[in-house]
Amino acid sequence: MLGGFSDDWVMAVRLVYLVFVRLTGWLGLLARSSASKDAEILLLRHELAVLRRQVARPRLTWADRAIFARLARLLPCASWPVLPVRPDTLLRWHRRLIRRHWARPRGRPGRPPTVAAIRTLVLRFARDNPRWGYRRVQGELVGLGYRVGASTVWKILNAAGIDPAPRRTGPTWRQLLHAQARGILACDFFTVDTIFLTRLYVLFFVELDRRRVHLAGVTRHPTGAWVTQQARNLLMTLNEEGASSFRWLIRDRDSKFTAAVDAVFTADDLTIVRTPVQAPVANAYAERWIGTVRRECLDHLLILGQRHLTAVVTDYVDHDNIHRPHRALQQRPPLAAGAPHKPTVTVIRRDRLGGLIHEYQAA
Repeated sequence: MLGGFSDDWVMAVRLVYLVFVRLTGWLGLLARSSASKDAEILLLRHELAVLRRQVARPRLTWADRAIFARLARLLPCASWPVLPVRPDTLLRWHRRLIRRHWARPRGRPGRPPTVAAIRTLVLRFARDNPRWGYRRVQGELVGLGYRVGASTVWKILNAAGIDPAPRRTGPTWRQLLHAQARGILACDFFTVDTIFLTRLYVLFFVELDRRRVHLAGVTRHPTGAWVTQQARNLLMTLNEEGASSFRWLIRDRDSKFTAAVDAVFTADDLTIVRTPVQAPVANAYAERWIGTVRRECLDHLLILGQRHLTAVVTDYVDHDNIHRPHRALQQRPPLAAGAPHKPTVTVIRRDRLGGLIHEYQAA
């Protein structure tokens, strides 16, 4: 395509140029004698016969077909066998030329194309965050005020050669927990090894309804007394925020959850639900958050010590609660304030953890 011209204009210009070249050559033939013309015709016929033995089927352009179709009308039918195409082929080309000339131009079928600004943002998010899938990218767009379907994001990434779902995972919890998630807390430990081969333990709680995460603490020695104190601190924080309507606590059968820990929660009218032995799927929400914090944060950092790990996990928990979209919350963060922003052309990026995590906001 030349500039803003369409394909039809390009072919028309090529046809006009080819006709001009041929007419210029024919004008030069008028000054030549008949004997030289006959000799040249015999030479060209022999050259054509040689080329036909070497080329099974020549490739013709649209302008070549038009010239053949027009000139064949000037020759008698007895001379048609010398042409490099069959007679019915010439007639078909001529009919196609007429049909193309009188055909009404058609509009582009299907849905309108995606706005260029949205396509640019989708590719920008995917390149900045190679671990994001198309659902995660769509959630970021929803947070910026763009109403874009997940299938549209998938098509944009797939057309650009980017894997739409590099690490796609799905929820595995039962429908019963979804219906009663408002009053359920889940807790668990996960471990992180520092560069000095010191193992640290992280205790956290997650609200199943809002997916809000509470970081209880980080320690090298998770004793029963330490876990008991962290449980008291959590209940005090929930009571101060007016969010003490929980009735169940899901935990595994780890020996760090002693009877004193259970007593702290039962005193606040919480029922302890212990998961079966070696069944992490029974505590799916906590296990999934552990996988998320590892994939998006801890697997890409070298932890120096307890203070460093506390700062890193605290920063990530703040990102997860305030900015990161969640599929179960209609691509909204757990602590979302107000309605989504209106779409804007200018989008700014905020870096967390030294640029490991990117947050996008409307300017």
